[in-house]
Amino acid sequence: MKNRCPWAEAEINHAYHDTEWGVPSHDDRHLFEMLILEGAQAGLSWSTILKKRASYRAAYHGFDAARIARYGPKDEARLLADAGIVRNRLKVAASVLNARAFLAVQAEFGGFDRYLWRFVDGRPIQHDLKKHTQIPVRTAESDALSQDLKKRGFKFVGTTICYAFMQATGMVNDHLVSCPRHAACARRRRMPPRSR
Repeated sequence: MKNRCPWAEAEINHAYHDTEWGVPSHDDRHLFEMLILEGAQAGLSWSTILKKRASYRAAYHGFDAARIARYGPKDEARLLADAGIVRNRLKVAASVLNARAFLAVQAEFGGFDRYLWRFVDGRPIQHDLKKHTQIPVRTAESDALSQDLKKRGFKFVGTTICYAFMQATGMVNDHLVSCPRHAACARRRRMPPRSR
């Protein structure tokens, strides 16, 4: 693909950029996976996380939030011994807490996507940016999401992490206008109405 976004120039990023980043996601398991991976990425490069993604999926039982929520000290010790993931004690502990908070949000709203997409009125925010330097690292929406997630007990959900999560899950389209994926991800569909 020609004219990819500059951050995706390294080959490890190609498939992720070309097929996933910026595509609106309403799949709760995928949303949970991205929440955990974005938190794990804090202080590291996204390329590092992509290299470890398969190991994360194996170590975290396919990002089954219900199973992760039941993890105890032995599971956390197993994760901290796994060289295939980021072995940071705080991030590992946060992943278990986040699974429990995630399940609580699912129960309250009927799905994590139902909760999440309210922060952008059910429609992806479309940016028409020409330069990589124009891409924000936080917005009012990511500030609000971060604040609310923290109130609900989530960890590693600062506003910068939340904005990266919003980009990854298509809540915002930050592909540059010169990138072929900009038009492909420019979906302005609202979520279907919630069933009563």
